[in-house]
Amino acid sequence: MNKIIRVSALALALVAVLAAAVLFTVQTATNTDTAAYAQSVEAAVLRQGSRGQDVKTVQEKLKRWGYYTGKVDGIYGSQTKKAVEYFQRKNGLKVDGIVGKATFAALGMMEQAGQGSSSQTQNGFTNSDTYLLARCIYGEARGESYTGQVAVGAVVLNRVRSSQFPNTIAGVIYQKHAFTAVSDGQINLTPDQTAINAAKDAMNGWDPTGGCLYYYNPVTATSEWIFSRETVITIGKHVFAI
Repeated sequence: MNKIIRVSALALALVAVLAAAVLFTVQTATNTDTAAYAQSVEAAVLRQGSRGQDVKTVQEKLKRWGYYTGKVDGIYGSQTKKAVEYFQRKNGLKVDGIVGKATFAALGMMEQAGQGSSSQTQNGFTNSDTYLLARCIYGEARGESYTGQVAVGAVVLNRVRSSQFPNTIAGVIYQKHAFTAVSDGQINLTPDQTAINAAKDAMNGWDPTGGCLYYYNPVTATSEWIFSRETVITIGKHVFAI
């Protein structure tokens, strides 16, 4: 009888050990999955306290465009947060100081925004470059003729090639006070097919302006400086100059 009791007790102890092991394994897996999920969520956004190359890229872009004056060190501190908020405010985005999908896209960081920036056109520009240029054209010149819309796109590309301006399409378009469409938020409108085609034609080398770096509407322009630029051609309501 005692032998039976001892065997039963041993069996119960063994079951308890096995149950504890299973529970530990489940809890460990759950904790690992939770940590991985938390890490993926963290990777999807940048906020104060974040560090790394993406933070550095954001700082570089904002500094080049005139929104940020601090160190480009890959550390998302209070100054970086203020610069992001400034950028968001100026571009019609939610002002929260967090670089999420919409802010990544506005910064031209399309891969981080989950929109696949790696696909390239035959001229070396990405699909996101084309779309951003189309948004600029639509915001700046959707009431103009097709040639006038291509001309606006050509000015952006001429600036990209010029040492006087940033060397990317996003950099040129989001340079501080460079385009009215950015200042008033029209850059965030969805471009129509005409604007997209105009962007592609400009990228393919059509430049109706002959190399101009500036354009303006003489009826609405308020800067005296712009009137001092040498006029090359007038297309529709826009004067194109160098």
